[in-house]
Amino acid sequence: MFLKGLKEFATRGSVVDMGIGIIIGAAFGKVVSSFVSDIVMPPVGLLLGRVDFSNLYVNLSGGHYRSLSDAQEAGAATINYGVFVESVLHFVIIAFAAYLLILQMNRLKRLPKEAGRLKTCPYCFSDISLRAIRCPNCTSNLSKDKKSRSLGNYRVNIR
Repeated sequence: MFLKGLKEFATRGSVVDMGIGIIIGAAFGKVVSSFVSDIVMPPVGLLLGRVDFSNLYVNLSGGHYRSLSDAQEAGAATINYGVFVESVLHFVIIAFAAYLLILQMNRLKRLPKEAGRLKTCPYCFSDISLRAIRCPNCTSNLSKDKKSRSLGNYRVNIR
């Protein structure tokens, strides 16, 4: 019983799509991480006076260490603000890419909906809203009963 329910849940389209999205997102995260660490941060560090952001830290233990890795090997308490700056930059790039992706998805969802937002009045043949129950031009009643037609406040049956 449990395995059957689990199989039904796992084979639903939305769950499979979500799994694929997670896998692609993880791969995209690695690409962005490499982009920031290997391409963006070296020129920024060079412009700021040959600064290696991955090596910027504040030592809280009072000792002196040549690099962050030396301080971490010695077990010193450190605040790694350079790594934090890189992580913030990773987040900003991924958030911007996700924002652009969501904009595109919303645009694609909107296109078919906008195309189908109008219908033609069967009486005056003008374009009106799909949700309209009365034509704003000829005041015809557009209910499901297609054999009746409204003329102002009067209802006329068409035979």
